[in-house]
Amino acid sequence: MSERDPNTEPAIRTPVQRLADSVLSQEDWIASEAPLEVRIGNTPMTVLMRTPGNDEELVRGFLYNEGVVASASEILSIGPSHLSPEDVGGSVINVQLAPDRAQRAPDRAFYSNSSCGVCGKKTISTLEVKGAIAKSQLRIQRAVLEDLPGRLRHAQTTFAKTGGVHASALFTADGGLVALREDVGRHNALDKLVGWALETGKLPLTEYVLLVSGRVSYELVQKAIVAGIPFIAAVGAPSSLAVDLAQRFDLTLVGFLKPRSMNVYSRPERIQS
Repeated sequence: MSERDPNTEPAIRTPVQRLADSVLSQEDWIASEAPLEVRIGNTPMTVLMRTPGNDEELVRGFLYNEGVVASASEILSIGPSHLSPEDVGGSVINVQLAPDRAQRAPDRAFYSNSSCGVCGKKTISTLEVKGAIAKSQLRIQRAVLEDLPGRLRHAQTTFAKTGGVHASALFTADGGLVALREDVGRHNALDKLVGWALETGKLPLTEYVLLVSGRVSYELVQKAIVAGIPFIAAVGAPSSLAVDLAQRFDLTLVGFLKPRSMNVYSRPERIQS
């Protein structure tokens, strides 16, 4: 039986049987995945499958990226709901919106799993673009960029325990780590970052590099554009649609980033030798 509650802890210990040269019974850390219900004015809106932690940031970022809110001031309050006995451990977050925004909030409920960042989207034309990316003056030295994956791994505390979560992190042009969030869902990790930026008044994120621990999908580029991020780097591969979208909106996209090598798919002029 696990030592910690998977509904509230980012990682739990669980019994495993390891098969190698011999059979060993031991314990291992695994990443938690649990549902988080989001309510608008006490009315259920969606369920997010996520790694517990930074739940309010996740919800803020999700609402912003989905176009439900356009600024932090439109969220009057946000916090755990205690309307019914099953609302325990912060598994239900209730949001109160400003009256004019509440009237425009979606009247549909939709489900988002931890791998889904485009649930409810119909076409690329539904993407809301802030228009700030092309104005960014961000430039980064190649040597600094190549060093970022190591800095990311060093800061991934939950991944160090479990090996089972994604990370999204914001870096300055000189390689300083500004914020990092982890989650079983790569889109959730980025939503948490955007929620943090929304709450702290840092949007749009026009002067930061976003580094993600896995591959880059269309959904991640979409969320970056909404947040005004001009530069995405990844240790994995991008999809073809991610490359098309990055090129379309003048976002620098780097894949397979590691020491002494990388692939640059768009706007290479933001990387200086």
